[in-house]
Amino acid sequence: MKDKVLIANRGEIAIRIMEACKDLGLDYIVIYTPEDVDSQHVRLNLDSKSNRSKAWRVSSYTDPNDILAVADHTKCTAIHPGYGFFSEDFRFARRVTVRDRPLTFIGPKWEVIKDLGDKINTKRVANRLGIPTIPGTDGPIYNEMDAEAIARQLLEDQQDQQIKHPSVLVKAAAGGGGMGIEEVHQIEQFRRVYRQIQSYAKRQFGDGGVLIEQCLRDYNHLEVQIVCSRHGERAHFGTRNCTIQSTGRQKRLEAAPGFDASCFAYDFDAGDVLDKVVEYSLKLASHVRYDNVGTWEWIVTGDGRPYLLEVNTRIQVENDVSARISYLKGEHPNLIREQIRMGLGDRMGYSQKDIEFRGSSIEMRIIAEDTHRGFAPWIGTIDRFSVPQHDWAATYTHVPFDRPYVIPSEYDPNLALAIVWGESMDEAKLRAKQFMDEVVIEGKNAAGSPILTNIPYLQNNLARLLTF
Repeated sequence: MKDKVLIANRGEIAIRIMEACKDLGLDYIVIYTPEDVDSQHVRLNLDSKSNRSKAWRVSSYTDPNDILAVADHTKCTAIHPGYGFFSEDFRFARRVTVRDRPLTFIGPKWEVIKDLGDKINTKRVANRLGIPTIPGTDGPIYNEMDAEAIARQLLEDQQDQQIKHPSVLVKAAAGGGGMGIEEVHQIEQFRRVYRQIQSYAKRQFGDGGVLIEQCLRDYNHLEVQIVCSRHGERAHFGTRNCTIQSTGRQKRLEAAPGFDASCFAYDFDAGDVLDKVVEYSLKLASHVRYDNVGTWEWIVTGDGRPYLLEVNTRIQVENDVSARISYLKGEHPNLIREQIRMGLGDRMGYSQKDIEFRGSSIEMRIIAEDTHRGFAPWIGTIDRFSVPQHDWAATYTHVPFDRPYVIPSEYDPNLALAIVWGESMDEAKLRAKQFMDEVVIEGKNAAGSPILTNIPYLQNNLARLLTF
């Protein structure tokens, strides 16, 4: 009997998982909340009579009882969490797999999610393996006085090294995606910030563990895309750079590969650094017996020192940036399809030597937001939405092209992911600019003011890609 996948997510990632399931000949079910009824991930499964039973309403994307009830009622055999929501929740992954009617969790083993989801534990394991990590704590910090002593020492060390504007980051150990992080410049500020982050961590993640690290400046944020199977096979699909982010550390522009000498004159051997972060990432993946798709996140300083930041045990928004510079048997791989195959127990069927890397790619996250007001979300109705069609571009969106769309205030106002690729980074940049020039988005909010998007911000920041 073929597997049937419940897609426990929304928007563009739900649509991409749907398409991957179709490619693999798998049946699927999508879920939606009342606010999302106009989303394409719902409409594609409600408008057709034959697909009507494929979309099921739930009270929340974060209600496990609701989601599992739908899975049982529709006789699903697997759950794909997408990104966000339950994608890195080891408790949910464990519950799914050990219940009376077990389901396959499309992701790593819950034990791996648990171990790598804690930044402190990840750092401790990496340190034991000789993998460089950011100076700071390598164990859970719950005591305010101990935490302050560590912060004080880190600030003094930076002053001794004559680092300009020394500071430390206070981070929720179980956080992710740029959430639960505050910067402290003066030791007098520390206790207030520490209490704030600890309270946030307890509320959001049920664990008040906090990391304290040196704040690194003048760095690039790199990622390594890894795919592993349950049979001990592993390979990487290159590196990407996601340094250009909002004030809330949310990514806006991503590019692959992670460095490119045509963009910047690096003070280090960029190719050697990229090779090192890949080698270190695979070393940790092998040690923890990683068995699905995952991303190893790195910080690389202006003098070429790499530091492991964290591991994301899920598919990432920007997975296709890596796929567009990768060639497997002459074609771009579909990493979501690979994730599903690995999650259902397939062998990879290829090794690293079968993967070629060519060209460059860029992803632009098109969002309804006011970039001049701290990237504040814009809420209103989109009346017209169209994107250009090119053989060097791909667009992923849940926004309909043929009817008005009300942006739900309950979720982030992400509109689309646009990916372009070319033979060189210069060509990819030119195509990215052309693509954004050709996008049409019209709409108004309740006050009648025209829609605001981040397209001008994306255009203005293309030149900063892969630079320090």
